[in-house]
Amino acid sequence: MQSTIEAERPGLRETLRRSESGKAAGLAAATLVNNAIQLVFTVVFTRLLGATGYGTLAALVSAFLILLVAGQSVQVAAAREAALDRLGHPEAVRATLRSWMHRLLVALVVLTAASVLLRDQVAAAIGVDEAPWGAAAIIPTGVLWMLLSLQRGALQGLRAYAPVGVSIVLEGLGRLLCALALVGAGLGVTGAMLGTPLAFAFVAVGLEMVLHKRTGPIVRTGAPVRSLRGLIGDGWVPIVGLFLLAALQNMDVIVAKHRLPDDAAGSYAAAAVAAKSVVWIAIGIGLHLLPEATRRSAAGLDPRPVLLRALAILVGIAAPALLIFAAAPKLLLRLAFGPDLTLAAGALIFLGAAMTLLAVAYLTVQYMVALGETRFLWVLGVVALCEPVLLSATSLGVVGFAGIVFGVQCVVASSVLALGLRARRVRAAEAA
Repeated sequence: MQSTIEAERPGLRETLRRSESGKAAGLAAATLVNNAIQLVFTVVFTRLLGATGYGTLAALVSAFLILLVAGQSVQVAAAREAALDRLGHPEAVRATLRSWMHRLLVALVVLTAASVLLRDQVAAAIGVDEAPWGAAAIIPTGVLWMLLSLQRGALQGLRAYAPVGVSIVLEGLGRLLCALALVGAGLGVTGAMLGTPLAFAFVAVGLEMVLHKRTGPIVRTGAPVRSLRGLIGDGWVPIVGLFLLAALQNMDVIVAKHRLPDDAAGSYAAAAVAAKSVVWIAIGIGLHLLPEATRRSAAGLDPRPVLLRALAILVGIAAPALLIFAAAPKLLLRLAFGPDLTLAAGALIFLGAAMTLLAVAYLTVQYMVALGETRFLWVLGVVALCEPVLLSATSLGVVGFAGIVFGVQCVVASSVLALGLRARRVRAAEAA
């Protein structure tokens, strides 16, 4: 007892750093910082490239974002497999990762060569004939993103959350700095696009060093290595789930472009960008939620506290944003996007609440993926099909349009959360 009394007590910062809530909040903060850097990226390159140049860059980046879902789903699958020790013990994980990385590097070389040869055709398909070399970078960037996602997924499964959070911040910062350097070298839009794969490559090298330190040298155990093809094939649930969530996140902006006047549609899109910051926070929290829920479920423990803690952190971070959306929406939009994009100020609170509900659905989906559940897919599928129909049938203004989006997300969040909380009770009953 005396030694315990005399022992140095950890400070508040150290206690928070070691706690599960602190780890989840740290990942959320890293994602939020990355999102802020991307906002700076938008502001800087809008001014450097002009409206036309940035429009071309936005088209190139949007084409890459189609490949983003595949990388995110692979990360989810890798994190779950590592948390369940299906990649082997930590000393054998490196052999599995090395096998995957070799295949991805071979694919990178082959697809880069094909993209260079077909650069004009790819640029024409995207509508950026003036930037063929930027178009040639899209598929290689997707391969590098998948490699980075596999590394992060393995580290998540090993509970190495700090390197994952740091890599998220460095990715955003590296993308900005690399793009600035290449644009400064006279490469224009192509240079701004090439900054993204270059940043991915630098971060991947850094994570490789972290993995080497965490897992040690490669150990050949003779056990079969988990194949990358098998990992991707088994990951169809997160692939479909993340795709449907992405549709629910972005469909309203697409329909608004067709149903609302041009000025109102542009202002609505700006308000939607501000509201979606809550979703990016949820993505950061989900990096902690999935492996922890997987581990507790596999150990026969109730994983629901992990979900409830994640939702509490989300609400705590989202609440101040919602207060700002309600109290000063016009001021926020004017400061962030300019005086010409404030027409949707009245809709901002509805969009903020809708995206908060979508963030709840996102975390619950991550939770159910951890438990091996698939029932949430039909809910997401039905609502994703109904949302554009409902939005297209309305003749309401911007606020009414946002109100429909809020109603849709209410249905999504309540349905998915009910399924998620019930999933554990069903399993517990079956186990009994």
